[in-house]
Amino acid sequence: MSEQRAAAVTRETAETDVEVTVEVDGEGEATVETGVGFFDHMLRSFAKHGLFDLTVRCDGDLEVDDHHTVEDVGIALGEALDEALGDRARIVRYADRRVPLDEAVASVVVDVSGRPRFYFDGEFSQPTVGEFTSDVARHFFESLALNAGLTVHAGVEGTNAHHEVEALFKCAARALDDATRVDDRRSGTPSTKGEL
Repeated sequence: MSEQRAAAVTRETAETDVEVTVEVDGEGEATVETGVGFFDHMLRSFAKHGLFDLTVRCDGDLEVDDHHTVEDVGIALGEALDEALGDRARIVRYADRRVPLDEAVASVVVDVSGRPRFYFDGEFSQPTVGEFTSDVARHFFESLALNAGLTVHAGVEGTNAHHEVEALFKCAARALDDATRVDDRRSGTPSTKGEL
């Protein structure tokens, strides 16, 4: 890779203080500290299965709940991915993945389009996994998609929320890895418009 596709983003609000770095063409290394153990595990899994090098530090208002921490990390990671991908020249652009984890299966279809959209089909079988609210997994990917300029259609089914959420993170990672890869056969941006 001749040009490093990497970025660093900070986000500071009255609710959170977030620092994120991402290298798209990484080796899956992650250093994560959000104060929410299961979320840390999911972000490390996201890095590992997407082969993204990732650092995340968040000091959030966990005395309230986990929502702001997870949402703001999603926003910051989305902004970092958007910056790291630049003009999206020569990327594959589209990807479609399904990933199982025991009884659960997740699906993610992604277009690195520059047109932010997010659609989700499914429900999580339990309301929490440890101190992580299951539905904020959906909100994390919505925040990421809207700030990275992605169109994402995601879904999950199963009977165990731990497996459902983990399958979703792994599936999204694999889909994003596929869609953001550079295709040596291409020149320029993968759109008839000439830009994304």
